[in-house]
Amino acid sequence: MATRIDKEACREAYNRVRDDGSAVIWVTFRYDGATIVPGEQGAEYQHFIQQCTDDVRLFAFVRFTTGDAMSKRSKFALITWIGENVSGLQRAKTGTDKTLVKEVVQNFAKEFVISDRKELEEDFIKSELKKAGGANYDAQTE
Repeated sequence: MATRIDKEACREAYNRVRDDGSAVIWVTFRYDGATIVPGEQGAEYQHFIQQCTDDVRLFAFVRFTTGDAMSKRSKFALITWIGENVSGLQRAKTGTDKTLVKEVVQNFAKEFVISDRKELEEDFIKSELKKAGGANYDAQTE
C-alpha cells in the first residue's frame, strides 16, 4: 500500500512551529498505518529527543534560535529519525516517504538523517545550522 500524508493536519502543525509567537518549537510526523500524520509536539527540545526510540521512524520539524550578538533569528531543521531496530524495508521506504513530508515542510535551513542518538544533541544540530547560516559576527569579540 502506498504511503499518503494528511496534508492539512501536517501543514497546520508545521505552521505552528514556524510561528515565532508559538511556544511549540517542534512537531513530529509519524506513521498511522500507511498515512503520515502529525505526532507529538512541544516546547522543549529534550522532549523531542525522547520520541526518538530504537524501534521508530519519524520526521520532525524543529525551530532553533540561532545567531550571534548582532542578530538572533529562527532557523529550522528537518530531521528524519530512523531507530536502530527499524527493519531494512522500512528504512528504505522512509527515504521515498520523505518526499511527501517535503510537500508540506518546505522551508528549512538544513536537513538531517539521524540514526545515532548522539547526533540528536541540541548543540550538534545548532552548530550545523550555524554553519549553514552564513556570516558569523561573533568573530569580532574573540
